[in-house]
Amino acid sequence: MENYIVSARKYRPTTFMSVVGQRSLTQTLKNAIQSNKLAHAYLFCGPRGVGKTTCARIFAKSINCSNPTAEGEACNCCESCMSFNEGRSYNIHELDAASNNSVDDIRQLIDQVRIPPQLGKYKVFIIDEVHMLSPAAFNAFLKTLEEPPQHALFILATTEKHKILPTILSRCQIYDFQRISLTDIVEHLKYVAQSEGITFEEEALSEIAKKSDGGMRDALSVFDQMSAYSGGNITYKSVIANLNLLDYDYYFKLTDAFIEGNVPQVLMLFDEILKNGFEAQYFVSGLSNHLRDLLVCKDAITVSLLEVGESVAQRYTEQAAKCSNDFLYRAIDISNSCDFNYKASSNKRLLVELSLIKISQLNQKKKSDQVEDIYWWEDYTLESIAVDAPAQKQESQQQTSAPSTPQQIENKRPQINFNSGGEVKIRSLDSSFKTRKRVETVSILQTQKEQQQEERVETKVVEQSSNFTLEELRKAWFDYTTTIPTETILVSTMKSCSLELLDNFRIKAVVANFDQFQRLKERLDSLLPYLRKRLSNTHIDIEIHETEATARTAIFSPLDKLNYMVGKNPNIITLCKEFDLEIL
Repeated sequence: MENYIVSARKYRPTTFMSVVGQRSLTQTLKNAIQSNKLAHAYLFCGPRGVGKTTCARIFAKSINCSNPTAEGEACNCCESCMSFNEGRSYNIHELDAASNNSVDDIRQLIDQVRIPPQLGKYKVFIIDEVHMLSPAAFNAFLKTLEEPPQHALFILATTEKHKILPTILSRCQIYDFQRISLTDIVEHLKYVAQSEGITFEEEALSEIAKKSDGGMRDALSVFDQMSAYSGGNITYKSVIANLNLLDYDYYFKLTDAFIEGNVPQVLMLFDEILKNGFEAQYFVSGLSNHLRDLLVCKDAITVSLLEVGESVAQRYTEQAAKCSNDFLYRAIDISNSCDFNYKASSNKRLLVELSLIKISQLNQKKKSDQVEDIYWWEDYTLESIAVDAPAQKQESQQQTSAPSTPQQIENKRPQINFNSGGEVKIRSLDSSFKTRKRVETVSILQTQKEQQQEERVETKVVEQSSNFTLEELRKAWFDYTTTIPTETILVSTMKSCSLELLDNFRIKAVVANFDQFQRLKERLDSLLPYLRKRLSNTHIDIEIHETEATARTAIFSPLDKLNYMVGKNPNIITLCKEFDLEIL
């Protein structure tokens, strides 16, 4: 019976050319050999199973080869190469630092360094897992590593570069090995499968490559396991069954349900996944990867980032065409947030289900609101607040569409007043006013700004002196406040001041305090032209007076303060409700 050799050892590279996924590093080493510019110490670092020790052995064999090829490879024919291949070379020494990490082990190594090679030019010492050396062993090794004999060369290999002392790093040429790409692993697995006479499905090899996480040794170990399980016929179904992987069909079905907004189907698919024994967080992580793969398929430039088989790539391309970029951005954000908050959640299943429901409603929300909303008012209610229901209902019926003028906007804002019993009344907003289209809002503000600019332009008008009553004045005064909805404090000031008609069409406006006096005075440039035009009288003049009995400390009433705060942040209403606050 023949001795079985695992694929990771049987197909271990013996030349630089056969090393997979490290082309730039191997080319650098070959150039160093050809130009005879060899350092006395090298440090190979990188993840597990990417070829660090393998490259160290190939490098050690090549520098002692008597007849290297033009490409810098060993000839495998000279005595040095043959002794290395047969495992009897005395010029190459390997030390496992994980089990030989004491000062005594390093001292024995230093004693061997002094002995020149019997055959070849160099005596090479490969120290694997060098980060496992103790601090004392590192310190004992420093001097020899810095100034070794001319015939000695050290190659250190490690997976944890950060654990090595800086004094060691400064004495070595550092080569960082990268994870092997999924495409390179799949190609190498195809070569091994064809050499062994094993049939396979490309999707199955892709899943094996993903499981290996960029390590060729891990990929070959899983490949041998799948070969034994499937009897020499590696299929996609056998791989996901043996490795307990989640079938990508689930993700494609979920995404179709997301697009249709079919929440029940989404929840049933998730329940089926849980019943198959998969962890919810593993599912969420896979969903994020699936959505990410769909996103990279949206652009021809990024489609190369998709690391799947050709048949699966076609399915990704077809499904990506059904999804908008906005949907994928939001869905990835929701799934990523779910993954981030998973461990902290006390009800993990509910967290995942809520995230799936949110993703399912993304397209439905987009259909009902095609333009981004920027208006901030919402429908607020307080349990302890008396709401005039009939008036609210009547207003809702009258205004079936979103307001489009500054006056309508002002009328739709929550109006907060005190009733005789000391309670606060708030007129809640109509549901049709909860959203504002960006284009419409910008148009309103632009129209208002243009109107104000036109009012400030001095124009020649025909003198008029029509008589008007106090009631007509008050109505015109109040209508002017509807043209300045954004200036909440000024609106409140004008509504609260008292008006009086004097002789020669002079108007006396009495305000409560000095601050209101200043605000109204600054507004006269636009208020006077408005009243003169509205009342058809060019001789109108305004005198502003401050109530002498008003205390300077009471600049604003509680109603003024509340209206001002609500204008800045409507969430004040929610705050009052949550903490049962009183307005003083």
